[in-house]
Amino acid sequence: MTARRPLTRYALRVASLATALGLWQLLTTLKVDLWLRFSQFPTVTDIAHAFADRLSGSDYWTDLTDSLTRIVTGFALAAVLGVATGVLVARSRLAEDLLGPVLEVIRPIPAIALVPVAILLFPSNEQGIVFITCTAAFFPVLVSTRHAVRALTPVWEEGVRTMGGGRWRILGSVVLPGALPGIFGGLSVGIGVSWICVISAEMISGQYGVGYRTWQDYTIVNYPGVFVGMVTIGVLGWVTSTLVELLGRRLTRWLPRTSYVSGGRPRTAAPPVTAPAVQADGKPENQSEAQHEGHDESEQEARDEHLV
Repeated sequence: MTARRPLTRYALRVASLATALGLWQLLTTLKVDLWLRFSQFPTVTDIAHAFADRLSGSDYWTDLTDSLTRIVTGFALAAVLGVATGVLVARSRLAEDLLGPVLEVIRPIPAIALVPVAILLFPSNEQGIVFITCTAAFFPVLVSTRHAVRALTPVWEEGVRTMGGGRWRILGSVVLPGALPGIFGGLSVGIGVSWICVISAEMISGQYGVGYRTWQDYTIVNYPGVFVGMVTIGVLGWVTSTLVELLGRRLTRWLPRTSYVSGGRPRTAAPPVTAPAVQADGKPENQSEAQHEGHDESEQEARDEHLV
């Protein structure tokens, strides 16, 4: 039964995707115009032909490489800076007083709104796009790290101090391992936001990249090419977020995992079977209690019969 469940789940996922694509193909082929205008959409087969043509050219792989390079560079910087700043703000009142107000004022500003700032600040568009990508992922990582560190149990830190551990020992043995689940939650959110902003930045100020090519296809009314870019962005985002999640599971494999049974109920472990307590005479304690209860019941029945 357990071996069939993964195959069943994968089959359901493939079936749901195939159903969505089949519905898309049907609505666009029939050019259905009720409230949504599917007659303006390219069909799935048109997008597949455009995708095959794009794969055979060199521009597609150049755009893919440029976008991945920008994402990896910006996200790596955001991960390091976000975790370091989040731990610092959560552990130091001075850092919270100095950095907290500035960060909270900048945090609500959308990263894509910083495109003019990046154009004015950096000498090249490439550096500006990396800056926007880093900023987009920085704040989710910062906030999640800060909350994860503050939620740690103080008993763990006190235990390390009792055994003679210093500040760096506490940081490496308690703070970072304990905050890892929250940190990877912020990283998962940050990688998705990074893709949104890097594509938008490429559309505005890029020269190469998936976002730049998608916008170019839109300007020349090449709608199958637009959907090729959208599919590429979706697949890249899914792959990178999956890699982040797998890395998080690998680094937090010491955490207890909940296994689910049919019906969505968590599977709980059966209570341990313990041997009955044995009295001095060799009889189990439960048996003695049962005999004592039976004797009391027989006395009560005899008393009731005497009253009758």
